[in-house]
Amino acid sequence: MNVLVIGGTGFTGKFVVRQLLAAGHTVRCLVRPTSDTSGLPTDKIHLVQGDMGNATELAQALDGMDALVYVASLGFGHAQGVVDTLQASHIKRAVFVSTTALFTQLNASSKVVRVAAEKSITDSALDYTILRPTMIYGTPNDRNMIRLIRFIQRTPIIPIFGDGQSLQQPVYVADVAAAIVAALPNTVTYRKAYNISGAAPLTYNEVIDEVANGLGKRIIKLHIPYKPVVWVLQQIEKLGITLPIKAEQILRLNENKAFEHAEASRDFGYTPKDFASGVRLELEELKQIAKG
Repeated sequence: MNVLVIGGTGFTGKFVVRQLLAAGHTVRCLVRPTSDTSGLPTDKIHLVQGDMGNATELAQALDGMDALVYVASLGFGHAQGVVDTLQASHIKRAVFVSTTALFTQLNASSKVVRVAAEKSITDSALDYTILRPTMIYGTPNDRNMIRLIRFIQRTPIIPIFGDGQSLQQPVYVADVAAAIVAALPNTVTYRKAYNISGAAPLTYNEVIDEVANGLGKRIIKLHIPYKPVVWVLQQIEKLGITLPIKAEQILRLNENKAFEHAEASRDFGYTPKDFASGVRLELEELKQIAKG
């Protein structure tokens, strides 16, 4: 299958490109002129410079393609334009990567955009599949787990805003890529949406314990009531002051984020790693980098 990938230079996108190639697909990536393509196997794919927000450039990139794999954030607000261009190009097959974050009960500004993006897809005539990963982790280049790892490396005292009992279900990046590649040719997945989560939920306390165990470190978890901290941060944010941590992040940390993936397992054989195995792979890669 000839596949156009949007978002191929991103953290998850690089894994997707390599797994598409391994599955025998021909891959073309739409990239900005300023994109860093060093992490892509550029000798095995075709790079096309352009902007997904430009209908003409997107249509040119889609020329001769059988399908689209959209790994960029649906929070960018380009979904309707992409759908319109796909339909005008008479390309029906598309896999879109969304996020389980759109199920948050918080009044997050990005939620409205993402819900609207999914609606533009589901209202279309496309043979779409929407995959919604939980928090993606898996290498020192991720944007989430590596921060916790670095913090635990630096200090034995880990402050936790709240009781740490809220459920998490991080998903290993290679498992997300595998889900995309498995769903792509599978007609059973047409016009369906799936949650893509880790093997099993665990509490935030357990996440911290697994990372600490992997690092061989003994830690002390210091639980701090989160509501007063959130209130203080909200007042500071109203003044336009930017801090390293936001009130919304603390609220999200105290929201259950466990999601079933049974439908994905049933329809295309999705079998994710457990967190202990995944985080040890990330820690091993981090160790190899440190050795040079």
